[in-house]
Amino acid sequence: MSSHPTAPAVIAGVAIALWATRTTLNIQSFMGAIMAIGVAVANAILLVTFAEHSRFGGKESDAAAVEGARSRLRPILMTSFAMIAGMIPLALGLGEGGEQTAPLGRAVIGGLAAATIATLFILPLVFAIVQRRTTRKSASLDPDDPNSSAFEERTSNHHALAKS
Repeated sequence: MSSHPTAPAVIAGVAIALWATRTTLNIQSFMGAIMAIGVAVANAILLVTFAEHSRFGGKESDAAAVEGARSRLRPILMTSFAMIAGMIPLALGLGEGGEQTAPLGRAVIGGLAAATIATLFILPLVFAIVQRRTTRKSASLDPDDPNSSAFEERTSNHHALAKS
């Protein structure tokens, strides 16, 4: 899954947070959006990796998606809440020059809040739907990979040559 539903969620969260706080788009808010996208995509990749591992372990795509979300729930919430909590003082814009850096904190808070919801609820749904139509066979063509179809051919050819 190369496109994550978390990136659009971050952009929507950033836009809503900036609109709600009457903050303009500027370099600081763009930097905050980039930071939020980075954390959100990392969380999404971990969730999908765990879900895919469960699916290759024999679970159906729906159960694997739920398992991935369940197993990554605490780390995703901890990462998001820690980053949001760290950005609150920045977002308040208190102190000298605080209003200049406040858009960064506001963008991160809005983007991560939306991305966390998308990662935990929308991403598993998308994963389950997309992976429902795929196979569990390895796509590897590496002859040294035991899960590869090329490995089986090489092994069977070796046995055929040994018999003759």
